[in-house]
Amino acid sequence: MIRVAVAIAPEVRQLLEEDPTQLGEFIDEIHDEDLADLLELLGQDEAVKLLGAVPPEQAAKIFQRLDEAHQEQLVQQIGTEKVAPIVIEMAADDRADLVSALPDDVGESLLENIERVDPEAAADVELLTKWPDDCAGGLMTTDYVAVSPSATVADVIEKIRHEGTAAETVYYVYIVGKQGRLHGVASLRDILLADTKEKIADVMTEMVHAVSPTVDQEDVARTMAKYDFSALPVVGAGQKLLGVITVDDVMDVLTQEAGEDVQRIAAIEPTEETYFRVPFWTFIKKRVVWLMVLFIGGFFTGTALRSYDDVIAAVATLSFYVPLLISTGGNSGSQSAALVIRGLATGEVQISDWSRVFVRELGQGLVMGFLLGTVGAVRVLMWGDGGMFAVTIFFTLVAIVTSGTVVGSMFPLLLRKVGLDPATSSSPFIASLVDVVGIVVYFSMAQYFLADVLAGAGKPPGGPPPRPPPPPAGGGRPPPRPPPATGCADQNGMSSSLPPP
Repeated sequence: MIRVAVAIAPEVRQLLEEDPTQLGEFIDEIHDEDLADLLELLGQDEAVKLLGAVPPEQAAKIFQRLDEAHQEQLVQQIGTEKVAPIVIEMAADDRADLVSALPDDVGESLLENIERVDPEAAADVELLTKWPDDCAGGLMTTDYVAVSPSATVADVIEKIRHEGTAAETVYYVYIVGKQGRLHGVASLRDILLADTKEKIADVMTEMVHAVSPTVDQEDVARTMAKYDFSALPVVGAGQKLLGVITVDDVMDVLTQEAGEDVQRIAAIEPTEETYFRVPFWTFIKKRVVWLMVLFIGGFFTGTALRSYDDVIAAVATLSFYVPLLISTGGNSGSQSAALVIRGLATGEVQISDWSRVFVRELGQGLVMGFLLGTVGAVRVLMWGDGGMFAVTIFFTLVAIVTSGTVVGSMFPLLLRKVGLDPATSSSPFIASLVDVVGIVVYFSMAQYFLADVLAGAGKPPGGPPPRPPPPPAGGGRPPPRPPPATGCADQNGMSSSLPPP
C-alpha cells in the first residue's frame, strides 16, 4: 500500500534539502493518499517542511488524509497559527473533525486562528461540531452547490464552474428557496442534458430523500447504499438544508462499523486506533475483561458436568462424546447469530420479525440436526458402542443443533430490544450458553435412552457375588486353620520359622 511513498521518499528528501521550491511541482501528479503515506514515512521535521513547502490548498489535501493522531502531532509541532491556513482549505467536515479530535485548549486556539483568517470557515466548524460524531449531523459537510429555484440551467452550470472546486461534490445541485428551504435536487446528468434556457425548477426532482441530523450513521449508510446515492442532504426544521453527506464519508462509516463489529464478535472492546498504535496495556484492559466474563461463564459448564457425575461414573463412554456434541451446538448457534447480526446491520431484519426468524431457524435447526445426527449415529455404530448409544447421540444432536440455532438467532434480537449492540452476542457468548444447554440435553437423553445400561452399570461384573461355603456335615466345628507363617521363604521355596519361645 505504501510502495509509491517508498519509491519517491529519497527524491522528496533530496528536494527538501536542496530546493524545496521544486517540491510542489514534483508531487503535483502524485495521489493525495500516496502523499499521506509519504508523510507517515518521513520524520516529523521533514513532514513539517513538506507541508510548508507547498501551497496551503495542496497541503490541505494531504493533511486531511492523515489519521487523527498524526494530525494532532503535526498541529502541535507546526503551531495553531501557522497550521490555520492549511486547515481552512480542508473540507468543512474534515476541518470540524480535526478541531473536535484535538485537546480542548489546542482546538480552541486553532478555531480562534481560523476565525481570524476566515470567519465563515470558523462558523462552519461551530455548526458541525455541535452534532455527535456518530449521527448524520456529524457526517455532513456545508461544501455543496445550491441555487435558487428561479435560476436557469445556464446559471447553474456557471455556478458549478465557479464554486465546484470548493464543493465536496458537484454531482448533485440543491435547489434552495427562502430561509434555506430545500425544494428539490438536480443531478449533473440532468443539468447537462437539459436546455440551457430552461428553469432549474423544471429540471429538478421534488421528491428528495433526506435525513434528519440526529439519524444514526448506520441508517445513513443503509439509505445511501439502498438508493445508490453519491450524496444525501441533511435537513432540519421546516425542511431547511443544513448540509450534505457524501459517499466517501459513508465508506469511512462502513469501514469503522465493520471493524467494531468484528472486534465485538471476538469479545474484544472496540478500539479506534490501528493495531500498532494501541498501547500494550490498553489492549490488555480491552481484552481481559471479556475473557474473565467468558471464563466465569465457563463455570456453568463445569457445574452442569458435575451434576451428572453419577451418570459419567456409571458409563464412562458418555464422556467421550461431550466435546463433539457441545462444539456442534456452539457452531450452529454462532452461525445463526452471525446471520441475524448481519440482517440487523443491513436493515433486512427488524425486531418485529422475531417470530419469522424463530420459525425459520427452528426449521433449519431440525433439518441440520437430523443430518448431523444421522452421521453421528453411524459413527457410533462404527465404534461399536451399541445401538442405544447411537439413538442417544442422534436425538441429542437434533436437540442441540435446534436449540443452538434458536438461541443464536434470538439472542441478538433480544440485545437490540434492550438497546445494546447485537454484535455483543459474539461467538464466545453463544458458544458458552449453548454448551450448558447441550450438556443438560445430552445427559438427560442418556438417562432416558440408556436407563437399563446405567442401572446395570452399578452391579459388579460377572453376575451376583458367590455364596459362602456351607458348614461341614454333622454340625461339628470346622477344623482349625494352621497358624500363619512367621518367617520368609528360603531359596528352596521352603518356609522357615523360628521356634516358639
